[in-house]
Amino acid sequence: MTTRGNTRSDRPRRVLSALLALTASAATLALTGPAAAAPSDPSDPIALAPPISWGPCPKSEPPMPDPNPQTECATVRVPVDWSKPNGPKTGIFVARLRAADPSRRIGVLLSNPGGPGAPGADDALEAGMPGRSTYTPEMLQRFDVVGFDPRGTQHSQDARCDESIAGEHTARPRDAAAFERMRATNARLAASCLRLTGPLAAHMDTESVARDMDAIRAALGERRISYLGHSYGTLLGERYARLFPGRLRALALDSVVDPARPDAERFLTDSSTTVEAAFERLAAWCRTAAACPLKDRDLSGVAADLFARADAGTLRVPGPEGPTETAADADGLSAFLTFLAWQWDPERATRQLAAVHSGRGEVYWPDYQGPGRDMQLVLCRDHDLRIRDFAEYRAIRERVAKAAPHVRVSTQALDIVLGCQGWTVPPKAPPARVRGDLPPVLVANAALDLRTPVPGARRMAQSFPKATLLTPDVVGHWVYALDPGTKAAVDAYLTDPRG
Repeated sequence: MTTRGNTRSDRPRRVLSALLALTASAATLALTGPAAAAPSDPSDPIALAPPISWGPCPKSEPPMPDPNPQTECATVRVPVDWSKPNGPKTGIFVARLRAADPSRRIGVLLSNPGGPGAPGADDALEAGMPGRSTYTPEMLQRFDVVGFDPRGTQHSQDARCDESIAGEHTARPRDAAAFERMRATNARLAASCLRLTGPLAAHMDTESVARDMDAIRAALGERRISYLGHSYGTLLGERYARLFPGRLRALALDSVVDPARPDAERFLTDSSTTVEAAFERLAAWCRTAAACPLKDRDLSGVAADLFARADAGTLRVPGPEGPTETAADADGLSAFLTFLAWQWDPERATRQLAAVHSGRGEVYWPDYQGPGRDMQLVLCRDHDLRIRDFAEYRAIRERVAKAAPHVRVSTQALDIVLGCQGWTVPPKAPPARVRGDLPPVLVANAALDLRTPVPGARRMAQSFPKATLLTPDVVGHWVYALDPGTKAAVDAYLTDPRG
């Protein structure tokens, strides 16, 4: 999942080399151009949807640059609770950049950059802006790029919670009493979100956002759309496909959230073993790289020694003059190793690892941040990550540590799991699949993506009758921006799904 916050400056812009592995059948679709007619769908609300009233887009807060002046913005009204379509409404902020070449226009490309909690309208607001747009000029000529802020985020009635309660959170419970205090804190947080945000706080799940996407499609007057989702946005695309299979022209999913709703243990294991694989790759680099300050040491042994010292209470955060007075416990060490793996800068990572081992040097030691309210409001509704009690939690942690012995646990995954304990808005069952043929899908995921591990991408591809899975051998998240080969493959598919 993407954890880029609420500013456009967080968007990834990295590019690495290509190595694609094709593991499923080539995708084919029937509709590719503006002249293709979609079959009639009597349940389609398009005839009832009021047309969008477009206007200028809001200016950005300094120092952020203003949006592309050619974009236009609007608000689409949708039910807070889709099971009560005539009930209270909320507004979904939408932005559009029209296709630069109307004579070659294919249609609408709806997108979501991830999150939960990221301002998805930025995909359109930044489209075509040098240094900020992920889209090539060819894509901007062929598609109307449409982005939206999901309900409860940014311009779509940003959800509010009492953050003072979050400060009471127990970072990592060490006993049954601390585990129950953490649950009680999460329950109070959930209650504050409902109090300050209103009923919307209980309806920020992925199914509700997918239904909002169809309301946007209908308001645009489009029978079918193409969709490109990144990170958490992939789950939105999967839900949309199952709810409205006949309304998709093309579906591309990049850096994939597991659609199989894993329980807490599998959620932790998949993420932690991916961090472990990144550590093993770092160790392999260090064995042959002259720039590695630990070249003469086995990194597996270094990690084992650090965890032994952390468990014994003798490991300290290093400083320029030597060890500081700040204790470095095992969970803090796991957070440090997870951070190093995410960055994937081998020389810097091993230099920092050497500093922790020796006790002397400048390092970034992550502070506990927690999962963030958007994660709790969305993911605790989408996934059932509840753990029965502290004894079960401790047993899960032990099994995960055996599966990932050099890092023990993925910090981001653990934050999410712990954030859902005691959350009083219960998980929502996934929607039943609407009858109809699921569209072919193009799925792409870095082989070592620490935020959305590749097993989830494999399960996503397996859940569609026709799928293409690309797994370039790179480390990182948002492979569409990381790997030129993947970007070219996704763009080619979206432009002509028939291949």
